[in-house]
Amino acid sequence: MPDHPSFSALDRHAALCGSDNGFPWYAGLMLAVEASEVVRLRCEKLSHGGEPAGQEAALMVSEKVAAAFEAAASLLAGATPGTIVRRYREHVAANAKRLSGNEAS
Repeated sequence: MPDHPSFSALDRHAALCGSDNGFPWYAGLMLAVEASEVVRLRCEKLSHGGEPAGQEAALMVSEKVAAAFEAAASLLAGATPGTIVRRYREHVAANAKRLSGNEAS
C-alpha cells in the first residue's frame, strides 16, 4: 500500500475545475481566498474615513448577520455544507464586485 493517497481522475478534475464533489475543502479554500480580497477592499475603503466608511461598516455588520441567519436557516432546512459555502461565495463575489467598482449602474 502506498504511503501517499491515490486520487482518481475524477478527483483531479474536481480540484482543477473547482467542484467540491471530489475535494470538499476546495470550495472552502476558495471562499477564504476570495474573502481575503474583500477584507482588503473594505480596509482600504474604511481607511479613507468619512461617511462612506461609516456606511460600509454598517453594511458589513448587517450583511454578516443576514448571511449567518441565512446559513443557519439553510442548514436547518437540510442544505449541505457545500451549498452553504457556495452561497457565501456568491455574497463574497457580489461584495468584491461592488467594492472594486466593477458594478454596472
